[in-house]
Amino acid sequence: MILRLYTVFLSLVFVLYSYGQNEAYQKMSFEKDGQRMPYRLLLPKNYDNTETYPLILVLHGSGERGSDNELQLTHGASLFLEDATREKYPAVVVFPQCAENSSWAAIKVTGELGNRAFTFYKRGQPTKDMLLLEGLLKHLKTTYAIDKDRMYVGGLSMGGMGTFELVRRNPKMFAAGFPICGGANTAIANRIRRTRWWVFHGKADDVVPSKYSTKIVDALRAAGADVQYSLYPDVKHDSWNNAFAEPELLPWLFSISK
Repeated sequence: MILRLYTVFLSLVFVLYSYGQNEAYQKMSFEKDGQRMPYRLLLPKNYDNTETYPLILVLHGSGERGSDNELQLTHGASLFLEDATREKYPAVVVFPQCAENSSWAAIKVTGELGNRAFTFYKRGQPTKDMLLLEGLLKHLKTTYAIDKDRMYVGGLSMGGMGTFELVRRNPKMFAAGFPICGGANTAIANRIRRTRWWVFHGKADDVVPSKYSTKIVDALRAAGADVQYSLYPDVKHDSWNNAFAEPELLPWLFSISK
């Protein structure tokens, strides 16, 4: 009984600690044309608006959609909260939240889980949340001391697809992208080749098959892009755990400038 109570106590402490850590991300909201996008903002320690900082934009997956301004921090947020990271790599970190009935990119999905097919469009119409996201980016660039040559975007699953789509629509904006278990239309490779890429996927992914990352990586390489590809054997649709644990991810990211 005592052991069980102690275990419950430790679990509660962990939850409260995680919650307190996440609260370092300020709760913010962007509004445009009557539409609203919640987002969380982490500023560098001792933020100084006379200096400039890299921007890291992280796009969540479909499971974190909503309006609570909480769920989007589920994956990846803790990496940027580590004291060592904040000391070594001061940056403006933003986690926006996509609405429950929307998506970062217009994508057609057919078939059942384990046998799904994805259709990515070369020039798809922007979703409501993609337009809000672009408006948010303009707001961030004019409000905070952001280094325009060191803007980075990444995301997982739906957010990985959104990463490719956002760069396609803004090919001169981002210095680097890190899409995880996503995909894109291979016809856009030449348009997005100036951005440097590190693409991640689990080879055993039965939600978004890894062939969609492999195809866009091959197309990017053929277009002359600077691209790395980490395809993890036996990893399913949680390859973001592997990606965010990569010891070279942040050194690679912060070394890049346009």
